[in-house]
Amino acid sequence: MTIPNYITIFRFILVPFIVMALLSGYVGAALIGFVIAGISDGIDGFIARRYNQGSELGAYLDPIADKLLLVSLFVVLGFVKELPVWLVVIVVSRDIFIIGAVLLGAVIGKPLEMHPLFVSKANTAFQIILVTVTLADIAFDFSLAGVRMVLVWIVALLTAASAAAYLMAWTKHMAGYEQEHKQD
Repeated sequence: MTIPNYITIFRFILVPFIVMALLSGYVGAALIGFVIAGISDGIDGFIARRYNQGSELGAYLDPIADKLLLVSLFVVLGFVKELPVWLVVIVVSRDIFIIGAVLLGAVIGKPLEMHPLFVSKANTAFQIILVTVTLADIAFDFSLAGVRMVLVWIVALLTAASAAAYLMAWTKHMAGYEQEHKQD
């Protein structure tokens, strides 16, 4: 266990507190928790790179913690009608699709190493921006409905593009698998 792994575990622990704060109407506290989680993500990455404390465990835990936080907040913000349900369905479905594809590849003996694509990184960045703007708008009544709607559509388009890009990569990977087995 490294210091970055402990920081990542701290992010896992933060998730239910952020969700409960949001569901209980303490949106400012949820926003603060979300910002702390974001800062801790940057800190654990910095420590891992700077002090050579990266680990295989951390390589798995870090993106899982990030996804758990974002997906949880998308679901709750959809539940409280601050984000459109159709967007929540798209975001969650994409993540389920990616997890399913990785698991299927592993089950059939053709494990797929997932590397974040540029469109996926852009998607995650805009998801973070959308959640932050939404939480800040609710907490401080900034009247950002127009900005939020633009961000909703950007996230929807990037999520769809990211899903399509991963589907293409997965299809190519699996086609290579089929070719290998035809030669046997």
